[in-house]
Amino acid sequence: MKKILVATEKPFSKETTNYMLETAKSLNVEVVLLEKYSSKEELYDALKDVEGLIVRSDKIGAQEMDKAPKLEVIVRGGAGYDNIDCEYAKQKGIVVMNTPGQNANAVAELTFGLLLMMTRKKYSGNQGFEISGKSLGILGFGNIGRRIANYALGFNMEVAACDIFLKPGETGNDKVAYCATVKELFANNQVISLNIPATKDTINSIGYDLLMSMPKNAVVINTARKEVIHEEELAKALSERTDLHYVADIAPSNAQELLEEYGKQVFFTAKKLGAQTEEANFNAGKAALNQSAKYLNEKVADFQVNK
Repeated sequence: MKKILVATEKPFSKETTNYMLETAKSLNVEVVLLEKYSSKEELYDALKDVEGLIVRSDKIGAQEMDKAPKLEVIVRGGAGYDNIDCEYAKQKGIVVMNTPGQNANAVAELTFGLLLMMTRKKYSGNQGFEISGKSLGILGFGNIGRRIANYALGFNMEVAACDIFLKPGETGNDKVAYCATVKELFANNQVISLNIPATKDTINSIGYDLLMSMPKNAVVINTARKEVIHEEELAKALSERTDLHYVADIAPSNAQELLEEYGKQVFFTAKKLGAQTEEANFNAGKAALNQSAKYLNEKVADFQVNK
């Protein structure tokens, strides 16, 4: 029976880990937990005899993989996987998977919570504006982006989507307009939702020119990765446009400066909250276990990200 290590500095919920432990035998695997570990040495020691590894936001690079001579598969319990060195894993013949869609509802709901808070001036009592009839541009139209579109239509918003994998007529909803370029998306939508990963093409890709091109009372919501925003150019745009708002589930490196200088225009959650619901936590953990076991027993890798 092959062994799967669940290594989480920020653990899954107790309900989730109980499910993993109770279900493992029926999936013909053994599950061991390493939660809230405080040193790399603890992780290295736990990795030495496992074939599978499940993580959340834990960083898994060359050093960690070299400590796991039997490792066959790494599954990230969540959508983003930039915390894993996928290229090195590929070199070592280790399959890397994520669990897409498991936190989509949670992130989409948070997006609208943040949007409503900012359009109502952080509930300060000052005059804000309604989102009904306003335009929303979604950059990144995967599981999360599609749910955001559905919510936006429920709020009577006009919706457009832009994604490098999207083609005209493929939004899946005739009420969601296709947008060919990021430049066009920003210029024509008062609200922008960022749902893109941090890659060599997207890091620092959202900067001054795009932000300045947005319509009056612009709101940019980032529940993806902080690296996609060019932080210095964001500060410059905020200084020149008092009607520009930036709200994020991942505080930028210059968060304190932005809060001090442009407090009314920005808001950052205390910690990343996108997947922090009971449902998302359980769904991601369950999917991670099932995918790990299926690969170890059947070599099925439906969600492999390092082909």
